[in-house]
Amino acid sequence: MLILLSPLVLSAQEKLSESHYKIYSVKAGKEIQLKGIVQEMKDYDVLFFGEEHNDSVAHFLEKSILELLQLKFGSDLALSLEMFDRDVQPVMNEYLKNFMREKSFIRDARAWTNYPDYKPMVIFAKENGLEVLCANAPGRYAYLAGKRGQKGLEDLPEDSKSFFAPIPYDTATGEYLGVLASMAGHGPSAMSIDAKTASSAGFYLNDAQSLWDATMGYTISQYLKKNKTRKIFHISGKYHTDSGFGVVAQLKSYNSKAKPLIISANIGDEAYPNIDWSKYKKAGDFIIVTDPNVPKTFTE
Repeated sequence: MLILLSPLVLSAQEKLSESHYKIYSVKAGKEIQLKGIVQEMKDYDVLFFGEEHNDSVAHFLEKSILELLQLKFGSDLALSLEMFDRDVQPVMNEYLKNFMREKSFIRDARAWTNYPDYKPMVIFAKENGLEVLCANAPGRYAYLAGKRGQKGLEDLPEDSKSFFAPIPYDTATGEYLGVLASMAGHGPSAMSIDAKTASSAGFYLNDAQSLWDATMGYTISQYLKKNKTRKIFHISGKYHTDSGFGVVAQLKSYNSKAKPLIISANIGDEAYPNIDWSKYKKAGDFIIVTDPNVPKTFTE
């Protein structure tokens, strides 16, 4: 991922407003304001925000939603992030408690190169005493699963296995399997993938990708088990959560009683602000379309 952050982009983020996004409630069948999502959360456990990682407006909204959730639920709220792996949870905890400087945190937590997009939420959590869940499986294990399948993870030391979902974990099926296969066909590392199995010669894509989904779902389920009154706000790429696939499905497999709400945030609709909501309805409970004219936070 090549990250190019410019002063112009950062300045644009500071000037964002309600004119730069539209929110649609699938249940209500109409456009709503941001506070409507937070009000709905009283009857749910986890609010999933599926983003495109370079969407300036989505990042603005994530911080705004976090603030509104904290106003409503106070300390009965936790932030969960795809962007940090389970093995750096102690680093996150130390940083939130002011035991290390930011420079050390960014290095030791292996923060994404676009960490500035998520920094406002981490700082808000730090200032308000909220826990931050490092929800994802480290990439080295996803790579191992891709090369050797789930059986390749079984021989790891027991301590290592604590950093990802228990084996065996569910893998993608049906429509979501097709999503994974199509994703593998794009980008500089594209490969030919069998859409029926999401695998290719020598690589188990389904096992690799599903490890991330399973680990995030498992992390959330374990936290809910220990903190029954808490609400969780989870941020990840939209393909992990759209249509209730990925992390959402994995959470339900670990905790069938969990009640998730899904936000699907979309950028690039040239018809904005005149949105045809029927194109997006299957993606989530709330659909957000952001202004495509706002500069992205980075280019790939």
